[in-house]
Amino acid sequence: MIKHIVMWNVSGDSPDEKGRSAIRVKHAFEGLRGKIPGLLHLEVGIDISRISYACDVVLYSEFADAAALTAYAQHPAHLDVRDQLEGIRIARHQVDYAVE
Repeated sequence: MIKHIVMWNVSGDSPDEKGRSAIRVKHAFEGLRGKIPGLLHLEVGIDISRISYACDVVLYSEFADAAALTAYAQHPAHLDVRDQLEGIRIARHQVDYAVE
């Protein structure tokens, strides 16, 4: 199994604008559930700490194997979400790791 974790900061000039951007990211990625073979689990969280060094949104997902993660990255539904969110996500951090 491969775990794929991505954290973003989102755009917005005020806390309310950033909150709306975070919700948009959350809903877009949650819409991928059940659409991509090999995607076993997906959850999206919005930061509640509001500390200065925290990211705004986190995606936690699990894939059957590395091939499934590669297929996800190239899947049309995922690419559509990426296009929809262009400019909303302003910083990105990612970790992928294998679990045996």
